[in-house]
Amino acid sequence: MIVGGLTEGDADRPADSRVLFLYGLVVFLSSAVVMVLEITAGRLIAPYVGVSLYSWTSIIGVVLAGLSLGNWAGGIWVDAGAEDRQAGLALAASAVTTLGVLLALTVIAPVVQSQPMGLLSASFILSLGLFFLPAACLGLVAPMLTTLALRRDPRAGHVVGRMHALAALGSIVGTFATGFVLIQYLGTRSVIVAAGIALLILSAPLLRRSRGLMAAVTLAAGLILAADYLRQGLADPCDEESQYYCIRVVDFVGTEEPGDTRTLVLDHLIHGIAYGPDGTLLFAPYAHLMDELLRRHLGADAANARYFFAGGGSYSQPRAVLTAFPDASVEVAELDPVVTQVARELMFADTTGMAVAHTDARMALASALPSSFDAVVGDVFHDVAVPYHLATREYVSLLRSRLAPGGIYVLNVVDGFPDPLLVKSIVKTLAEQFRQVDVWIDHVPAGGGRVTYVVSASDGPAPPPELESANGFARSWLRITEPLMNTGTPVSALPVLTDDFVPVERLVSRLLTGISGS
Repeated sequence: MIVGGLTEGDADRPADSRVLFLYGLVVFLSSAVVMVLEITAGRLIAPYVGVSLYSWTSIIGVVLAGLSLGNWAGGIWVDAGAEDRQAGLALAASAVTTLGVLLALTVIAPVVQSQPMGLLSASFILSLGLFFLPAACLGLVAPMLTTLALRRDPRAGHVVGRMHALAALGSIVGTFATGFVLIQYLGTRSVIVAAGIALLILSAPLLRRSRGLMAAVTLAAGLILAADYLRQGLADPCDEESQYYCIRVVDFVGTEEPGDTRTLVLDHLIHGIAYGPDGTLLFAPYAHLMDELLRRHLGADAANARYFFAGGGSYSQPRAVLTAFPDASVEVAELDPVVTQVARELMFADTTGMAVAHTDARMALASALPSSFDAVVGDVFHDVAVPYHLATREYVSLLRSRLAPGGIYVLNVVDGFPDPLLVKSIVKTLAEQFRQVDVWIDHVPAGGGRVTYVVSASDGPAPPPELESANGFARSWLRITEPLMNTGTPVSALPVLTDDFVPVERLVSRLLTGISGS
């Protein structure tokens, strides 16, 4: 007969507090590992697909799917007679599959990169291939141990409530520990390996009566680690890994002297190019254009102007300003201090003449006085990685108040061609605050695809339809505002971007579902 979820024999058995403590500890720690893997997943796949709403959606959805399957299977398994040994086997399987994530990455990532697929598809395939199995194995544990605990303690409400609370608390601890500490100090690969080893150790008390099985799973884990090493799965692709980015510096392709020109790569995207011998030389056409627009608009006042850069990155643009105009005032808001450190050490950036704030650009502007700057440069939009709060009406209003009369705002945006919906919405949003808003490109693509646009906003007169470079490389750019805004989707059908509504992913959906690239 069943009494409160127990057999009559079980109801008479005194609760074993040590075993119940072990069950609770395992649920707590295994739930923490779930969140460790989920948070680390975003950093692990970032060098291949970047970080976006779609990558995080894929990760969260895949992990939840794995947990759901594991919870269902774990409940069936324990009802079929599973005991401590089977729960330990589930933990051991989660350890082996967790250690196998890095091995799977060496197989799946090259395939994803070699195929013509969009970022959305690539994010989902990477997430599914790497994290579904570990999540499913970890999902087995909680329902199994909760049911086993109910067989030892007749207080069903107490047991279920305690196990749910421990699982939630473990998830919280795992989230905070990974995001605030582990990745910053250990790196993603070390975190993955540590999580796998921790799960293996955690399975040992439950497999204490199955030494042969414990030896087998330990051997399997060792073989997986060896394979990780041989396949370079343990090799970190990052020169530095911060809480924000996987940071790499590589020589710029095509330069005659190795090391003279370097490229800063954040996650999977080129974030800036710096030329060592001459700080005024800007290799990236969009950065060169932004510099030319500033010089043309400010004229003779450029030498003593006050510049604000939203985003430092390689610091090539602020460096160019200070190299050309030593008396200028330059302030930079760079969110990631590690990026600044790398720029100083490897990207030729001398920041001694700059006021660098490691904070969000919007917060930095909010703390500035009205009319503090003659020029604001937005270099924070890279590919589909768009900080939403730096594109809205509210941000533009704040920025406008910090510009002195006659000031200029320039920014770069990656979008599709010939109908860039995000660019059009940004222009529409800027036009509420600025009289003259223009869109520029360095050439008209032969077909569709992604293009780096530069948008300029001021209250000055309309610039010429074509701009020739006055400094650096001989280049020219086209002002395409009128034809762009009158082609394809009507501007009236597009939103003004606000803090409450910034549908960036919808506006750039063709870049997410089309062929990925940087």
